[in-house]
Amino acid sequence: MIGLNSAGRIVTRIAPATGSFHPGDVSAAPEGIFVSDSQNGAIYELAKTGYSLSSLVKSGVGKSGQGTAIDAEGKRLIVADYSQGVGAIDLASGVRTLLPRQDGKPLRGIDGLVRCGSVYYGIYNGSSPGTLVAMTPGENGLTFDQPLGETTLPDPTQIAYDGKRLLIVADSGWATIEKPDFKRPSGAPIVAVSLSEDCKPQ
Repeated sequence: MIGLNSAGRIVTRIAPATGSFHPGDVSAAPEGIFVSDSQNGAIYELAKTGYSLSSLVKSGVGKSGQGTAIDAEGKRLIVADYSQGVGAIDLASGVRTLLPRQDGKPLRGIDGLVRCGSVYYGIYNGSSPGTLVAMTPGENGLTFDQPLGETTLPDPTQIAYDGKRLLIVADSGWATIEKPDFKRPSGAPIVAVSLSEDCKPQ
């Protein structure tokens, strides 16, 4: 994991003290900075010193760590594991609980993840085409829906929230990354979804 200054220059590089490290999604909150490992499921927290990473979820417990987002109270970290589903980590105890969806099945295939109010928005790309999902986690499960209805996205990966809008990398080209002859004619489009004050798409 790297740290950049306001000029875009790399000022630090941080990795766990032992083991292989495949950093993917990063989220930041007053409670800390969190980074996931897409290849072994580990979730790390940047220590208060800013120079080391401690594991919240150890390597091998999860399968493919993706997006993370802290809850409004700063007590639980909601985590998307691509293969196992969405879960919650109690930051006080370190206990991870998988949160099944309404029908009791895990919500797999979630990549990027952000929070607005009590609603978590994630990118589903477990099959093509992908879509935006909205999730409301409870203590032992979650409810979810597709706030854009039938609107789909060809190859979505990441999502950000700027305080007013969701910004989605809607056609990343990930499916063609290993095709050496493929040439992209333009950059990845960014889809903006405006949110109301109560965090509902407008």
